[in-house]
Amino acid sequence: MTPGTLVLLHSPFASAAAWGSLPDLLRSSGKKVLVPQIEGGDRPPYAGRYVAQAALQIAECAPAHPLVLVAHGAAGPLLPAIAAAQRAAHRRVAGYLFIDAELPAAGAQDWPDAPCGYLHTSSEHDREARQARLRDWPVVARGPGDPGAEGTAEAVRELIAVM
Repeated sequence: MTPGTLVLLHSPFASAAAWGSLPDLLRSSGKKVLVPQIEGGDRPPYAGRYVAQAALQIAECAPAHPLVLVAHGAAGPLLPAIAAAQRAAHRRVAGYLFIDAELPAAGAQDWPDAPCGYLHTSSEHDREARQARLRDWPVVARGPGDPGAEGTAEAVRELIAVM
């Protein structure tokens, strides 16, 4: 798959700075990357506030299509709602990538509507990686000895290629 824009969505309980140098590493390999700066997503009703801010910031940037939504941590379960907002705005979502992220509940009839992949770097997310495999998603595992953001960027590129 060739994404138009990778949209990196941080956990509602973190800041966009949590991505570290990953956005720059992806950009240096020719990817278009958008990192919404979502604030206050950790306060109730966090899901609604987070999804609304993400949708507004994505729209303001007029990203190249198709989008690949990339979630970390607690942003994972919010991807179906963020994707619905993108479809409502006539922006195509071509894939979903979870990086050590919680997964949306299984069984939603209209989701996933595009290929999914999972990047597993922490034993804290073994359960989610197993669930991703059960859903027949490609899973790339990177251990703690792998080179931080460079290893993550390589794994992101690898997953996008097979999704």
